[in-house]
Amino acid sequence: MMENNWNYLLRVEFEKPYFIEMQNRIKEMRFNGTTIYPMSFDVFKAFDLCPPWNIKVVILGQDPYHDGSATGLAFSVRDSAKHPKSLTNIFRALKIDSGIENKSGDLSYWAIQGVFLLNTILTVEKGKPLSHKNLGWETFTDEVVRIVNDLKQPIVWVLWGKLAQQKKHLITNSNHLILEAAHPSPMSAHKGFFWCKHFSKVNEFLKKNKQDTIYWRLP
Repeated sequence: MMENNWNYLLRVEFEKPYFIEMQNRIKEMRFNGTTIYPMSFDVFKAFDLCPPWNIKVVILGQDPYHDGSATGLAFSVRDSAKHPKSLTNIFRALKIDSGIENKSGDLSYWAIQGVFLLNTILTVEKGKPLSHKNLGWETFTDEVVRIVNDLKQPIVWVLWGKLAQQKKHLITNSNHLILEAAHPSPMSAHKGFFWCKHFSKVNEFLKKNKQDTIYWRLP
């Protein structure tokens, strides 16, 4: 499975000057006392839990929660953490769509089933949303999107909000399905997000393409 392993597929990107400089800068900030989320061992958790060969769905987020609850998975929080309003709205949309009501905010179970929960920016400073914008993560995740776009298996791309939809031009594989809706934040969720039915649409697509569907109820 070497050719379908993240370390192999991203080996060139990891050696590019911008990526090395970005990683060194983040390490220096942590060393100098800046609190950065998620913890260093969780920054690439989305990649750890969802290898390329297992990707069925991509849900694009923005940047990690800046209050300490970030886990390295887009929209996910630690099991004991209070649900941010965006996650609360995601769960509300899921209940409207499929009648499922989740209590845990840890979305790891979705990830191991093949839901790639990718933030477009992978780190953030405490209390400073989008503080690592233009640090280099957008260039990196653009390449990740290109790599996933080139995978052979049919994949559903779930793009919530304008920032996620800015990646749409990178998704050109006709085997894939793109679903778009407003962002689940309180400022925009009322603009159709609650009734988008993306969860059932994902499973309809997977079933049609003879893939295992996603079990959205969290343990």
